[in-house]
Amino acid sequence: MTGTPSVDGELVQWGERLFYPGNRIVKTSPLPRLSGSVWQRAQGIRNRIHATVTLRAPQVMVKVTGGGRGMSAIAAHFRYISKNGRLTIEDDRRVDHEGKEALHDLVDQWRFGGSFIDEVSHRREAFNVMLSMPRGTDPDAVKGAAREFAQAELAGHRWVMVLHDHQANPHVHLSVRAEAISGLRLNPRKGDLQRWRETFAEKLRDRGIYAEATRQFTRGANRSHDALWRIKAKDDDRLRKAGADVKTGKTYELSRREALTAWAHVVVALEHSEDPWDQSLAKDARRSVSESAHFKEAVKRRQRERVAEVRSEPKPVVRPVVTRDRSGPEMER
Repeated sequence: MTGTPSVDGELVQWGERLFYPGNRIVKTSPLPRLSGSVWQRAQGIRNRIHATVTLRAPQVMVKVTGGGRGMSAIAAHFRYISKNGRLTIEDDRRVDHEGKEALHDLVDQWRFGGSFIDEVSHRREAFNVMLSMPRGTDPDAVKGAAREFAQAELAGHRWVMVLHDHQANPHVHLSVRAEAISGLRLNPRKGDLQRWRETFAEKLRDRGIYAEATRQFTRGANRSHDALWRIKAKDDDRLRKAGADVKTGKTYELSRREALTAWAHVVVALEHSEDPWDQSLAKDARRSVSESAHFKEAVKRRQRERVAEVRSEPKPVVRPVVTRDRSGPEMER
């Protein structure tokens, strides 16, 4: 597969906006970026497009599900993810903890390992993270990738993890101590979560598992996920008003429009390539965009706007034709 310089340049310019956008709001550690020559970077964009629109690789999920404000809450989460000691907990030193007694020892290690953690704290002392893949993914691969993810992204922090493979989709519950050995505290933001997704997907691919970490705006998705407090309130039958099923708002519309513009340039560039593989990729990308939720939503909205425009157009005034009868007064015809 080869590409002309002009095609490669267009792919890098617009493909990076789709798959490697910068975070202009929150300052975080650098997100994964493409490197190398223009040709090498264009090949990286082609691979991401191929995985997203042709292979439709499963999207990884990395989600912060809460955190403990004190050792009482942290211990309760340990009991939950380990099914009260029945499942093995692995820690950052790759030591396995099994049973209730081992669970108590682990709690004491966290309580006294570093700054003392009281039973109840005014600040968050741990973060609970879930790393998940769809049904059918090898659970051992998910666990191994989660371990390598934690070693790369949470170095210097104490963490524990437990694999849950008894449900529909294999996932790993990971709890990380907020305070690092250096004394710095973890404070994951939106940019960090995307970097975590990219890292987890990379570790899965290293194990031969198709996985992607494409952003929602790149895929044209519009689904709105409930916040953790909504999920818990719904489970407890305390939720008074359901959240919106789809995203709305100016920020949402702006990001989707920018993505559609970038996709349009990417598709045109691939269509102008002499490489049959590029042209096939262009067809897949065009089809994927046209099938996306936001594209369909935009088409329906434009149709509604056209109907409203037609209805609001002023109707022509029909004036009667007046003629004069030679034998009498004016008459309307």
